[in-house]
Amino acid sequence: MQKIGLFYGSTDGHTAQVAQQIQAEFAARALATVELFDIAEFYLDEMLVYERVILGMPTWNTGQLQRDWEAVFDEFDSLDLEGKRVALFGLGDQIGYAHTFVDALFFLAGKVREQGGQLVGFWPTVGYTYAQSWAVENDRFLGLVLDEENQPDLTELRIRVWVQQLAVEFQLL
Repeated sequence: MQKIGLFYGSTDGHTAQVAQQIQAEFAARALATVELFDIAEFYLDEMLVYERVILGMPTWNTGQLQRDWEAVFDEFDSLDLEGKRVALFGLGDQIGYAHTFVDALFFLAGKVREQGGQLVGFWPTVGYTYAQSWAVENDRFLGLVLDEENQPDLTELRIRVWVQQLAVEFQLL
């Protein structure tokens, strides 16, 4: 079975919880084994052993990186992600931070691209209410977007649909 490395940063536990849900969804479908890495405890170069990588982070305050991601962000500069398929997921608050909704995904996507990674897992913007987001490209989010503050009831379905999408884009089927 294929292995996927899922690297996340989580301050209040929501992103860690979502990472576990994604892991469980892959396992339930017997698509791949997802190994979780809290970036507060592991170096980013751990992702180099995986051909398929998922990166997760919440956006803090007005579009800022989560503190664990901020602490390791420069580590990306030494990574060679050439040939790796990388999917992103982000948590944000579309009501409280409508003008910077999931902006941190934009910065993460930029680093992945700079290091040669191929982004997959783009997500539709339909169903969200926000004013602005740097994480939108060609009318799609740069990855799965979840709002645990305002739409927690949609998280499970969104994860299920996204994992099926990744099964195709990660060439697991």
